[in-house]
Amino acid sequence: MTPELQQAGAAKLAEFAAKSAEGQTSGDRSAGYGRVLGAEPDFAHGVALYLDDITVTFDGFRALNALSLAINVGELRCIIGPNGAGKTTMMDVITGKTRPDAGTASFGSNIDLLRLRENEIAQIGIGRKFQKPTVVEQLSVFENLELALKADRRARASLFSRLTGAQLDRIGETLQLIHLLPEAQRTAGLLSHGQKQWLEIGMLLMQEPKLLLLDEPVAGMTDEETERTAELFLSLEGKHSLVVVEHDMKFVDQLTEGWKKVTVLHEGSVLAEGPLSDVQANPKVVEVYLGR
Repeated sequence: MTPELQQAGAAKLAEFAAKSAEGQTSGDRSAGYGRVLGAEPDFAHGVALYLDDITVTFDGFRALNALSLAINVGELRCIIGPNGAGKTTMMDVITGKTRPDAGTASFGSNIDLLRLRENEIAQIGIGRKFQKPTVVEQLSVFENLELALKADRRARASLFSRLTGAQLDRIGETLQLIHLLPEAQRTAGLLSHGQKQWLEIGMLLMQEPKLLLLDEPVAGMTDEETERTAELFLSLEGKHSLVVVEHDMKFVDQLTEGWKKVTVLHEGSVLAEGPLSDVQANPKVVEVYLGR
């Protein structure tokens, strides 16, 4: 993306944020719900997600402190930082679980996330994976993906539904992508921890998300599973925007080799940002997170 395009995108987002803020008070988002079901986010300016001056306070504790962050379309961004830095709260704001005291959050240049409920945010193309996998253990791997398939879920449609050839192909492609094709008919509860993580990622992909939020996805995985997960995420880069919150620095290194940007959060705001080698050499990052 050229600097000119980046500047144009930033200007467009600033204009949108200003318009969205008109007539609202920062502490009362509940009255401003907007219905955009069926609307498509506008990514023409190359920005998938934009957070500006997001502040969240819990009982006097400032979990996010004027946090500003931009994620480009198709980008894979790793977010690191010590416990309590605000990483989970940031994801909660993006997905509508937590309403900030102040700031703006835009998906593309035309959708104000702070005016939407959690289910609406999921419908417009933001998927979130928590650290602990949540799959239906009594069903097979195939059935879990079928259950997650983006389709009409009304009672009558579900009762008489038949998988189309295209849907079967999509499930098969996803099974291949998440390394579970040989396990398609296996009961999900019998999978290893790492395989359950892959299955949940596959279930998210069945929803056709434009942005994936992944919270410590390799926690508890073996070295081999971690390496294959890195391969999976790198294969998704460019097709989806990915935000990966992780403490495993070896895994972060696998995902960000070269020029890719890493963001370090500390006390609710961005402490440092840039290539991993630069971040690791930053004295402030070493002091508060990486150790000496």
